[in-house]
Amino acid sequence: MAQDLGGQAQTPDLTAVYERGRKLELGGSYEIPSGDPITFFGSGFAKVMASNIFISGLTPEFAAEHTGYFTAPYEMREHVTGVEVGDSDKSVTVHLDNGVSRTARMHLSQGAITLPQGEEAVYFEPTRVEPKPAEQAIAWPDAEHFGFDGSTGLPKDVVEDALARAFADDAMTAAVVVTHKGKLVAERYRPGIEINTPLESWSMGKSLVATLLGVLMHQGEYSLDQPAPVPEWQQGEDPRQAIRIRDILNMSSGLRFRAMQDPGYDPSLGYPDHLYVYTGGIDAFRFAASRPRQWPPNTVGRYRNVDPLLAGYLIRLAVEKRGEDYHAFPQSALFDKLGIADTILETDPYGNFLTQGYEFGSARNWARLGNLYLNDGMWGEERLLPEGYADFVSMLAPSWVEDGRPIYGGFFWINGDGALPIPKNSYAMRGAGGQSTHIIPEHDLVVVRMGHYSGFTSGASTRATTDALGRLMQAFD
Repeated sequence: MAQDLGGQAQTPDLTAVYERGRKLELGGSYEIPSGDPITFFGSGFAKVMASNIFISGLTPEFAAEHTGYFTAPYEMREHVTGVEVGDSDKSVTVHLDNGVSRTARMHLSQGAITLPQGEEAVYFEPTRVEPKPAEQAIAWPDAEHFGFDGSTGLPKDVVEDALARAFADDAMTAAVVVTHKGKLVAERYRPGIEINTPLESWSMGKSLVATLLGVLMHQGEYSLDQPAPVPEWQQGEDPRQAIRIRDILNMSSGLRFRAMQDPGYDPSLGYPDHLYVYTGGIDAFRFAASRPRQWPPNTVGRYRNVDPLLAGYLIRLAVEKRGEDYHAFPQSALFDKLGIADTILETDPYGNFLTQGYEFGSARNWARLGNLYLNDGMWGEERLLPEGYADFVSMLAPSWVEDGRPIYGGFFWINGDGALPIPKNSYAMRGAGGQSTHIIPEHDLVVVRMGHYSGFTSGASTRATTDALGRLMQAFD
């Protein structure tokens, strides 16, 4: 069964979806990225190893065996002839059988970045971003903080059994956090993982991009229905000027961009754009902005990294236009408000946040973000997101509905097809390798599951998470 990057099973027969897209095409063809896929793999593997060793604290042996199969597919690791870990400079160098070596190195608060080929440094000045002092941060918001009465009433035996199911032996689950009515009611971690351990989160970061863009909307910088002010589109009568911010958040910009989960995707054509923006050592924002149209906006829904990159570009443009520190913005405008001190957002060599998938956060921190949405963008007495923004991100995108796939909203997955044993209006941040933060408004519930990629490839983590969610629902029967 085909899997998208968020881990949600696609409809097995996508012929009708493909045919509809083909009929609506505006013409043109794909431009395949030039370069050796083995070298791109080396870039991804070096970054994955460096992040998991120096951010998550995993051993090199464990990281190599169990993490990061997305930009560094496990079957490609036969091309590795050696790996060097540099503890002094926090680097990982991967030697490949094509004669190329790729090095990723930690760059202060911007995390691990693979150095461009032939270069000894990245193309921006890395910075250290300091979170709010611990004594000023919120250890964990209680029920009153969210306006709930605190009476959760969840049966202890049901919750404990659900956690046990999430940690099935072969699922490689690393962390589970459950909150109900704003209260932390349960959490569990595998050995070596602690409550503040940042873990690879992959495409859950797309929902974080939506959140940061929502913060800017609340601050008056943008609105959902305005045409996206991408500088590259403002010359003459560029038809991309019709693309709204709403269309981008709905993964419906219509731009031409090859992704592995596209209906009709043919891997024999060459390396996909969806991975190239991680591993190509390029200015990912400008690459996304340079993509031509494939469909009119808001007509076809496709899960492609081009749209979250465009949203990220808009964030950088707005923050820097105000003269603020772009790299400090997520911490000061959002994380400090939520009591988050240990989430790392990684960048490309040009300093652009690759938060469509390159970010590391703890399960508790993702639960905080889930509760922000559960409470319609309010955190205590302060509004961080526009009123009703949670309704927008959890509303089915029209283009996806037209495609017969009621599963996507505004950079959030939606259980509109009832694939999971939770209410259909539940929505989620989802990431490759089985990462998920489920927001279940009907029961005032947030459930975070994070794990290591090896448990996902066999389907074990998906089964375990589904089983755990089903068991939790029995608490509300």
